[in-house]
Amino acid sequence: MGTREHKENAAKHVKVGIITLSSTRSLANDKSGHWISEQAGKNGHKVVFHQVIPDDTETIADAILYVINNYEPQVLLLTGGTGITKKDVTVEAVRPLFKKELTAFGVLFAQLSFEEIGSAALLSRATAGTIDNTILFCMPGSLNACKLACEALIFPELGHLVRHVCEG
Repeated sequence: MGTREHKENAAKHVKVGIITLSSTRSLANDKSGHWISEQAGKNGHKVVFHQVIPDDTETIADAILYVINNYEPQVLLLTGGTGITKKDVTVEAVRPLFKKELTAFGVLFAQLSFEEIGSAALLSRATAGTIDNTILFCMPGSLNACKLACEALIFPELGHLVRHVCEG
């Protein structure tokens, strides 16, 4: 079966969780997380969880497992903590949890970022993978980065990805 057939048979509506990693933001001023939530709804998806948590490896890993076990999102979108400062620990928190890594996401995101912001795209460590039956994406915290990742890569493939993860 080709990509077109896979997409035609893909889920049209998926359950989405959103976690923003920040030491300075709150849920009230989480522009990126609120934008993702709004766009998910516009695309027919249901947001089952949205929270802001601090940049801490253990807190991030615990929150991810809590959300997966208690809210069962098919997709979990993390925003923030993917840079190179000492506080940016999202990637270190999620990689040990991955069952499979979606290595093309980081490469494609970097390529698209480069087209928009030039060589500063080097600072991003966007990544994605699966944890049990949940697909997890980690993207930078800026609103522009979230828009780029979601509009160009994530939302167009959500149903297709979910279909594949649920197959086996």
